[in-house]
Amino acid sequence: MSEPSLPAAERFYHEALARLQPLLPAQRPALDLAAALCTEAIASDGLVHLFGCGHSRMLCEEMTPRQGCFVGWHTIVELGLTFHNAIIGPNGLRQTLHLEKTLGYAEQILRNFAFGPKDVLIVISTSGIREVIIEMAVGARQRGLAVIGVLSREHCEQAQAAHPSGQKLIDVADVILDNGAPVGDSLLTLDGCRHPTGPFSTLGGALVMNMLRCEVARRLVERGIEPVFLPSHQFVGSRGVEEELEMFYTQYARRIGPLYTRQGR
Repeated sequence: MSEPSLPAAERFYHEALARLQPLLPAQRPALDLAAALCTEAIASDGLVHLFGCGHSRMLCEEMTPRQGCFVGWHTIVELGLTFHNAIIGPNGLRQTLHLEKTLGYAEQILRNFAFGPKDVLIVISTSGIREVIIEMAVGARQRGLAVIGVLSREHCEQAQAAHPSGQKLIDVADVILDNGAPVGDSLLTLDGCRHPTGPFSTLGGALVMNMLRCEVARRLVERGIEPVFLPSHQFVGSRGVEEELEMFYTQYARRIGPLYTRQGR
């Protein structure tokens, strides 16, 4: 029996691999600096916060809660900017895209938290141009946080800034990590189809985020700090796993508690 022909699948596979392979060599210095900032935050009993709009929320939650995650990462998930899977009607995509452009919205998000002196914010946005993204980064830096931007350098450099200041995430972040996505994100053009398909940013972004996570874990252990991991709850029923889950919950609650001690300041 002959192998089935999968020309589009094979093209995406090979083009995606070609973009994944250079993601580490091209940004060793940036990953080193990002890992140093995150390690210092977590080692100092602080937090590495993660924020993204739309599909970028997936990469925030790739870091926590997720198998292999550990206490010290904190997702800032704004449902109005991320919960739009109905597409139309209540909680639809129109509303989300409008909120992304709303000046001042980011400040209302940031006011909910009392950030620590060593905290870091990772802002994830493939385009790196939306108003709320820029204002989250700028607002975090004004509060003393280092900001790591995760974006497509290729797209961001060519895109027109949306914020009135003319700034993009590439201009306001302290460190930039590149997810390797092309302009427009999608890799494949198909004969007879006006629009490309096969978005890449999730693959590239997840690779970069997990490289960062693994490096931070190694550096913490090297300092003599054993991270408190979320155990695999696929083995629930084991007393040891249940105890580790409770330990994770307890330590996570203790770590994020100070975030809510000074509401609105």
